[in-house]
Amino acid sequence: LHLLQHLQTNNFSSADLCPLTTHVLNTGDGIPAAKLDLSLHRLDPRMMVWSMLSVGTTNADGRCPALISREHFLPGMYKLRFETGSYWENRGETSFYPYVEVVFRISEAEQKFHLPLLMSRFSYSTYRGS
Repeated sequence: LHLLQHLQTNNFSSADLCPLTTHVLNTGDGIPAAKLDLSLHRLDPRMMVWSMLSVGTTNADGRCPALISREHFLPGMYKLRFETGSYWENRGETSFYPYVEVVFRISEAEQKFHLPLLMSRFSYSTYRGS
């Protein structure tokens, strides 16, 4: 969580500076998934354990800016965990998936990565965007 404090302290909020972005869409209702909690993790290859790097909540447009700074975005294995179950519960609905974890590998950290999540109560899909 030290990274999260660094991002907040330095007012790191520009999506243009962030090498990793996400956008969550509630495709069942045809709207952005606002107020969905998520977290970013990196795998420690020696210990084979996930370390949480940052946490966030999607905005009214379903986006979560400032997940990680360029200087902390290193080659390695990452995962984004989306708290889909609590999102649907807050809307008064149930969901088959209590959360969605998307694991991905970064080998060229100087590139920009966009990872959208398209979801409904009983399905989800994702892809590498630009």
